[in-house]
Amino acid sequence: MFDLQNNALFLNHGLPQFHLFNNKHMEFAVDELLKNTHFQFLEIENKIEHTLEENKYTIPELYHLTIEKTEILEYPLNYAWSMISHLKSVKNNDELKIEYEKCLPKVIQESTYMSQSKPIFQALKKLKESNELNHVQQRIIDSSYQSMFLSGIDLEGIEKERFNEIKLKLGVLSTTFSNNVLESIKKFDFYINEEEYKDDMLQIPLYARELFSQNAKKKYPESNASNGPWKINLDGPSIIPFLSHCPNSKLREFVYKKYISKASTDNENNLPLIKEILNLKEEKARLLGYKNYVEVSLSSKMANKQNQIEDLLNELNEKSKPFAFKEMDELEEFMKTKHPQKEHLNHWDVAYYSEKLKEEKYEYKEEDLKPYFALPNVLKGLFSIAHQLFNINIEEVDIKKEEIQTWHKDVQFFRIYDNNNEKTHLASFYLDPFSRPGEKNGGAWMDVCIQKSKVMNKKPVAYLICNGSPPIQKEGSCSQPSLMTFDEVVTLFHEFGHGLQHMLTTIDESGASGINNIEWDAVELPSQFMENWCYHKPTLKSFALHYETHEPLPDDLFQKIIDNKNYHVGLAMVRQIYFGMMDLHLYSTHIENEEQILEIQKDFSKKYLVKECLNEDRFLCSFSHIFAGGYSAGYYSYKWAEIMSCDAFGLFEENDLENPEKIKELGMKFRNSVLSMGGGTHPDEVFKLFRGRDPQVDALLRQNGLK
Repeated sequence: MFDLQNNALFLNHGLPQFHLFNNKHMEFAVDELLKNTHFQFLEIENKIEHTLEENKYTIPELYHLTIEKTEILEYPLNYAWSMISHLKSVKNNDELKIEYEKCLPKVIQESTYMSQSKPIFQALKKLKESNELNHVQQRIIDSSYQSMFLSGIDLEGIEKERFNEIKLKLGVLSTTFSNNVLESIKKFDFYINEEEYKDDMLQIPLYARELFSQNAKKKYPESNASNGPWKINLDGPSIIPFLSHCPNSKLREFVYKKYISKASTDNENNLPLIKEILNLKEEKARLLGYKNYVEVSLSSKMANKQNQIEDLLNELNEKSKPFAFKEMDELEEFMKTKHPQKEHLNHWDVAYYSEKLKEEKYEYKEEDLKPYFALPNVLKGLFSIAHQLFNINIEEVDIKKEEIQTWHKDVQFFRIYDNNNEKTHLASFYLDPFSRPGEKNGGAWMDVCIQKSKVMNKKPVAYLICNGSPPIQKEGSCSQPSLMTFDEVVTLFHEFGHGLQHMLTTIDESGASGINNIEWDAVELPSQFMENWCYHKPTLKSFALHYETHEPLPDDLFQKIIDNKNYHVGLAMVRQIYFGMMDLHLYSTHIENEEQILEIQKDFSKKYLVKECLNEDRFLCSFSHIFAGGYSAGYYSYKWAEIMSCDAFGLFEENDLENPEKIKELGMKFRNSVLSMGGGTHPDEVFKLFRGRDPQVDALLRQNGLK
């Protein structure tokens, strides 16, 4: 019935064979892989038990049996499930959702069994007590031991059964949460085709109207940018320009309220799921002997005390709040000069008047910049600075010629080479650059396709996923490349930074290679570090070329980018602090009912934001980072890592940023520490190796204009 030779989930020797993936074959393949994995794992457990009983082993032999043999047997299942999870996030559909939800509980059950293996845990204890392993291997053992403890290894009887039930349920809830967000965006079917709104729409920049028109063509093939109809989506490339440029307050209000209430109604209501997730994670923490889930989260992070994090965030809030109030007051005054009849600034007005004030204050329009940021040129610039800093070459691969399979026609594939005499191939990555509402999750991320491993003889492969503005189709052909907003450029640099840490690792123990085993509150260091180069004049001007005239970005426009860099930075800072503090509070508070969740959101918005959220605001219902991602009780990590990234870039600023040789010297120092050492060394030590001291907050404040 099933052709094993042509099932993508069994073909794990090279790159994923996406063209062979079939939703209908998923459950069969996963069942077979689970069965084989379980059988081989039982064999390893038996061998470890006999080895420990006979007490005839060396530490290297026990390490190989416990860590390396387990990696080998887990690889086929991990490879297949990684491919499935990836497709679920970039090419989702109803059939994939159904099959994924069938398989997920089975995968979680097997993962739970393996994470609660007594023989493995006993072997880890022996390895943990030894002093014969190198520091990378010891870090892997220590974190594996802690991970098994957090997986309930010490629980017995009813407590263990309940713990495993919780783990299974949380996996299902996380998937449902993500699906609900995606489905609510997909269901938003808002077209503007009334004549009365035409003048309003024509005040929106052409690039946005072209996108809105392209969105509408499925239903209205005759749509064009000048006459509509226009379709507004709830994804970034659509919502941001609409709220920033549409002069009609009623239209803005309608779209804004739909945006802040995503996944909060009908079958897609995530509020009950949030309550259940919070309660289950609290129960899970108590079963493990912790007071709350924040303590569980921090047990494997750099920051290990909640009050330590809250003190830092509150300190930043104290320094940022005066700026934020001043910025909002300025915005209110500006609005009144333009529309004296308006009594107060509504939430849906903020983006619009912020954009208008910025245009007037700095003579800065996003529309003026976009022609200089064609995606092909941005990629050339990104790869050029990577070459200058890290001595690597990045080359695009001819996908058709080399028969490399992708999940969408827009996906590109690249290889990274060390720029040495032998031009060593180091790693590869896929780039999926454009937004696809309804099938692709929002936001941007880097994910692991293949991990560097000496045991499996694998070089790293990454997925770099963005949701940028797609090319505009004209007369049946793509006559205009993707023109990026400056924020989209910064996002691309950010995700590439994550990718570099995965791909330039020199650690070949997969348990600590790349981003593996790095404390979560340090993983944003290389990504935020790379963002700084978007504001480095020689770097930016090297690729900011007009897509039609090829003229470089004028100096006055570059200066406007710099002037704009810290525009409303106070408001942006308090917003991130609000997210981080609310996340910590939600995961350290017992939740009695859904209303309490909304009250917490309201209270924290009142405490940290200049303008508290609306009563109907349901932002938490689409806050996938903390309810369906890796940032539960860890959203503070963005600010924690930003302190390190700003301080790291500060070393370049303290030297000569106009000196290519000095930049290369420091770039290689960054590569040989932060990008190279993976999770084999504690981030504190890695940072000190690069910077020569502990991180300091001054650079963050200075670079954000708060000092």
